[in-house]
Parts: sequence; C-alpha cells; structure tokens
Amino acid sequence: MVKFSKELEAQLIPEWKEAFVNYWQLKKQIKRIRLSRLPTNPPHTAQLFAGVDFGRSIFDSLRSIAANLADNLRPSCDDHNLTVIQVRRKTVKGSEEEIYETELAQLFSEEDEVRVFFESLDEELNKVNQFYKKQESEFMERGDTLNKQLQILLDLKTIISNRRWKSSNPSSNSASFSHSPSRNSDYSERFGGESDETNSEVSSQTEEVITTLEKNGINLVNSGMRGKKTKKGKPKMGMRIDVPATNPTRAITAITSMLLEDLVNNPTTSGGDFIFKRKIQSAEKMIRSAFVELYRALGLLKTYSSLNTVAFSKILKKFDKVSCQKASANYLKEVKRSHFVSSDKVVRLMDEVESIFTKHFANNDRKKAMKFLRPQQNKDSHMVTFLVGLSTGCFVSLFCVYAILAHLCGIFSPSKEPRYMETVYPVFSVFALLSLHLFMYGCNLFMWKRTRINYNFIFEFSPTTALRHRDAFLICTTLMTTVVGAMVIHLLLRAAGFSPSQVDAIPGILLLVFIMLLICPFDFFYRPTRYCFIRVLRNIACSPFYKVLLVDFFMADQLTSQIPLLRHLETTSCRFFATIFKTHNPEACHSGRLYLEITYIISFMPYYWRALQCARRWFDDSDVNHLKNMGKYVSAMVAAGARVTYSRQDNHLWFVIVLITSTVATVYQLYWDFIKDWGFLNPNSKNPWLRDDLILKNKSIYYMSIALNVVLRLTWVETILHFKVGRVQSRLLEFMLASLEVIRRGHWNFYRLENEHLNNVGRYRAVKTVPLPFREMDSD
Repeated sequence: MVKFSKELEAQLIPEWKEAFVNYWQLKKQIKRIRLSRLPTNPPHTAQLFAGVDFGRSIFDSLRSIAANLADNLRPSCDDHNLTVIQVRRKTVKGSEEEIYETELAQLFSEEDEVRVFFESLDEELNKVNQFYKKQESEFMERGDTLNKQLQILLDLKTIISNRRWKSSNPSSNSASFSHSPSRNSDYSERFGGESDETNSEVSSQTEEVITTLEKNGINLVNSGMRGKKTKKGKPKMGMRIDVPATNPTRAITAITSMLLEDLVNNPTTSGGDFIFKRKIQSAEKMIRSAFVELYRALGLLKTYSSLNTVAFSKILKKFDKVSCQKASANYLKEVKRSHFVSSDKVVRLMDEVESIFTKHFANNDRKKAMKFLRPQQNKDSHMVTFLVGLSTGCFVSLFCVYAILAHLCGIFSPSKEPRYMETVYPVFSVFALLSLHLFMYGCNLFMWKRTRINYNFIFEFSPTTALRHRDAFLICTTLMTTVVGAMVIHLLLRAAGFSPSQVDAIPGILLLVFIMLLICPFDFFYRPTRYCFIRVLRNIACSPFYKVLLVDFFMADQLTSQIPLLRHLETTSCRFFATIFKTHNPEACHSGRLYLEITYIISFMPYYWRALQCARRWFDDSDVNHLKNMGKYVSAMVAAGARVTYSRQDNHLWFVIVLITSTVATVYQLYWDFIKDWGFLNPNSKNPWLRDDLILKNKSIYYMSIALNVVLRLTWVETILHFKVGRVQSRLLEFMLASLEVIRRGHWNFYRLENEHLNNVGRYRAVKTVPLPFREMDSD
C-alpha cells in the first residue's frame, strides 16, 4: 500500500504546493510528541537487576527489543475523553475573516510539543481556508464575467440575424425571432426562451437588444444615426459599439474593435457577412476556451479541497494514536465545518458550466462537451517503448554497415572526398543535428516530468496531444534510422556504377520527403504536434505581427542554436536546384556573391526574429526588460556577422573586431542566462549564489551546470583560431561544435523552465487567463 505522504506528493497541484497543508511538517511534530512521551525510567524487566552490573552482553539488544514489545503490548490507551481540546472560531478585527484557535485541556496544556503541534495545525487550517476562499471568489467572479460575455455574444448574433432577415425581406415588417438565453440573465427571457416570438417587429427587437446591451455595460456611440435611412430607403447603419478596455492586450483590442465596427457597416453584403462571421467565430472560440479553463480551474480547486480534507483526517488520526486519546474528534468536526469543506459553490458552478457548455458549444451533446471539459490524457504505451528500442537497434546496425561500406568504397579518399563533403554531408548533418535536438528535448520532457514541472501548462499544450518523452525518442530514432538507411543506399548505388549526379539527388529527395511528411494533412504520425510546430514557426517568421507567447520565444531561442543547420539547408537547397532544375552552376553555392549574402542573412535571422519578439513584448507589456533582452540579440547579431566576415578576411583587424564583439555578446548572454532566465547569482539567497527555491535536491548540480554553460558558451573561440586540419577533420570539428551548442541549449532548457515553473508557484498560477473578446465598462 502506498503511503499517504507519497500519494499526496503525487496528486497535489505543483503551483499550489505552498498552499496545501504541510503534512510532512506536522508528521515530524507528531514524531517529536511520541519521543517526548517515551518513559525515562528503565524498563520494568530491567528494574529487577537495577543495582547489579553484569557488563555488556551480546543479548543486550535482544533484551531491549523484548522490553519495548512488552511496553507496546501493555494496554495504556483506555481514555476516550472527547473534551481534551476546544476549537474556537474567532473573527479578525477589521475584517470578516474567521480564524481557528485551539485551547488545550489540563491533560495537554503542560506539554510543549502538543501545544506547538496544535498551533501549527491551526495555522495550516487557517491557511487552507483563506487560500480556498480567495480562489473561490476569483473563480465565481470569472464565472459571472463569462456569463455576461456569452450573453453579449448571443445578443450580437441576434442583431445580425435580424438585419440579415430584414435585408432579405425588405417588404416585410415582421420576422420570426428566437433567442437562446444564458443563465442568470435579466433580459434573456425577453426574446423567448425555448419558443419563438412570431409576428414581432425586427427593428424594435433590435432596438430592445441594443438598449439592453447599453444597460449592461456596452456603450453605444453615434446612436443618433439610428432610425435614419439612405437615399435608397434602407436603414442607415452609422453607429459604432464601443466597449472600453480595462487591461486587455492590443491584439484583443483590435479584434474587438473590428468585430463591433463590422456590426455597423452593412454586414449584409456577401464580403461583410463572411468577415463578420469569421470574427464572431473567433469571439465564440475565445469564450469557449475561457469556459474550458474555468472548468479546469474549478476541478483543481475541488481536488485541493478533497486532498486537504484527507490530509487533516490522517494527521489527526496519527495524533490520536500517539496521545492515546480521541482528542482530535472535536477538531475534525471543525475541519468538516470549515469553508473549504462545507462550501458547495464550486460544485454548483461546475454543474452550471457543464450545462452552459453543453447547450451553447456542444449542440446539447453532453458526451461531446465532456471531451472538451474533461480531456483524457493519453497513457504511456509499451508499444512506443518497443518501437524506440527497435529503431535504436536498427540505427546502430545500419550505422555499422555504413562505416564498413564507406571504408570499402574509399569515400574519404582524396579523389572522392571533396564531392561527397559538398553534396551529401550537409544534408545528413541537418538530420543529425535535428535528431540530436529532438533527443535533448526528449531528455527535457523526461526530467520535467520527473521533477513535476508543469511544462504542458507553461507551453499551453493540450494534455491529450502533447508530446511525451517516449514519443520524442521515437521520432528521433526513426528519423536517424531512415537517414542512415538512405546513406547506405547512396553508397550502394555509387558502388554499383550509377551516375553521381543521379545518386547525389538522394539526400535532396530525402529532405523533400520529410518536408512533405511535416505538412501532410492526414491524421497520422503526430499530426497535432507537427501542426503546432508549423504554427509556431509561422509566428516566429512573422514577428512582430503575432502576439508573442512563451512557446514562441522558447522555440525562437532553439533556432538561435541551430544556425549551422540553417546554413546546411541553404547549401543543400542551392545544390539541389542547381542539379535538378539546372538554374545555376553548383559551384556558385560555395563561392558566389549571392551565397555569401545569404550566409549573412541566415546568421542574422534567428537573432533578428528573437529581437523583434522582444520589441513586440515591450510594445504589449511596456516592460523595459524586454528592450534589454533585445539588446542581447542585437549584440549576438553583430558578433555573428563579424565571425562570418573574419572567415573570409583573415587579418588582424577583423580578428580584433571578432574578439571584442564576441566577448561582449558572450558576457551579455551569460548574464541573461544566469540572472534572468535561470534566476541564479542571487547573493542574498539562502542557497549561496543560486535562488531560494530549488527543485533538484543536490545543489552541486546547479554549480556544475553554471560552469558547463560558461564553457559551452565559449565554443566560438575555435572559429577564430583557424586550426590547420583536412577537409574531413574540419567538417567533423564543425559538426562537433554545432552538436555542443545543441547540447548546451537542451541543458539550458531545463533550468529555464524550472525558473518559469517556480515563478508560477510563487504566484499560485495553476490556470491560464484566457483573453475575452468583449471588454467591460471602466468605473470612470
């Protein structure tokens, strides 16, 4: 049977861990009580020989065990007094908040350990109650806001449907009108609940809806245009609905403004209908997501209540066992009467959300609604583990075959080596670096799961489709097995006498196959993950036009570590088009002016995207730290450009420029790594030069990670030393340095997300805040 302490550790919400009852500390205090109650006199069996010294014997330990057993078997827990403690509820002066204080009877009043235990128990109960009340109040308020948002959406749909009907029936003055009300609305019943109001005036109904919207916080501007007509006799829609903002982002502001402006500007035209329909759908999707997140939040709070209830019950039973009293009966009654146990607001609101979601977002299909509200997480499959092992074995076997064939074919001989390094090596390096990055990501996923870092919540991944570490390892090994298999086929075809121009097309074809697999619309081989990856790449490439989420800048940081991969892609694409489509001379892919310019662009691009993301975040949040972070990427761009130039102009001037720019960029990056991204180097921390909260128990790992990150940040030194080695050795050294940067990035990823997780824990952020399409009226 699993101990409750381990069960609690496994089930508690990581971001709310500090708000849970400190079960482990209370257990330690009970242990102290038990030790303080041990008899100080010698055991009864030893009192017969208290004055006789027989010296030490090998039977002393056996006698001690027998004496303890005798004491334990002696019936001493006969007192079943229920009044040894009194738990009182008091109201704090100046507020309506209630706290619990325990008064001990004479039986316990002189025992310091017991008094300390009940004082700690009171503190824990008050902490749990206060946290529950705060979260419950926030979720109730969010539920009211969502009800208003849903009602506004339904009323806007009503206005549009009326206007469309009136446009399609200009000669008619009446319409069949229906409206789907939401709960707790003071005006939904006006427009018919489940039955249609027929023979009613469309214009008057629209006026009533608009008037009701005004009463509920929607401000109508230019309302004097109502009732006016154009020269053709049609209603002149000149009003604009304005919903003042409280604190939404500018992106949501733009969506709201366009949505409500389109409501006024002839939405009956075909183009206007389509645009407005899409915006209504966007608003509906946002509200639906907000309901899903609210339901998840309520479920977490319900779990919080049940786990704490069981924890209090367990700890009080342990105290009864140690004290040989039923002293905790009164306390347990107060726990069950406390707010976090007795309140049913969360359960009622969950039922209400289920009902609303089923009615308005699932077409009254409860089973469909529950798929959104309670998504089932995919269980780990043994088949995936088996396939990982199988593909790993195939990869090792094929790699050995490739090594033997490469030696027999003399592929690295002076006559064949240059062409092989120019045509085949870049493609296979791309796949090797990509596979290494996937492997490191799989290691990250494994460590995040082991340390209970809530990476799915941080990245806003769906738990039903999120990639797990076994899946990442499977993709990695499958990719490398396929690539090495292609390398073997390439050598076999060359040995069989096929034309080099035909054989050398295999790497390019393999690259096209994987690109087609990435964008394949069919639902196989992790389609949600593939499409999420494409969507994030789109957001990065289109910076700063998309709002920057954590997953966006996290992926952009990964791209800054894959500049060698992007350069290999450039070379491969250039040679592929030169060979297949005969667009240019293949030699221009290494020495042409266009090639050199593209090399600069590729070296700049990941840092440029990341800098634009920082600018967008500063524009959205007005936080100057984002501008400071942008400076880091600008310095990295300058250093990268200087190194590219120095690789073609080997002189002392450029050596000094590269040394200065790279040193400045490295110091800037190390500062940001340790202080901003990892939260280390805090001189006032209780963990010297780290941070106060650490997930890993062994502190030495953090110090070694700091040193490793410094060393791996300095790998650029090799690029300015220009070692005199052969072509193959130079390529291998280049690949090794690129691999070290990928490993450094995977190492950096763990601590970056650990720090983000601890920040969420510090702010009790276990639920994301979904932006809403309609803004409420400010108090002023």
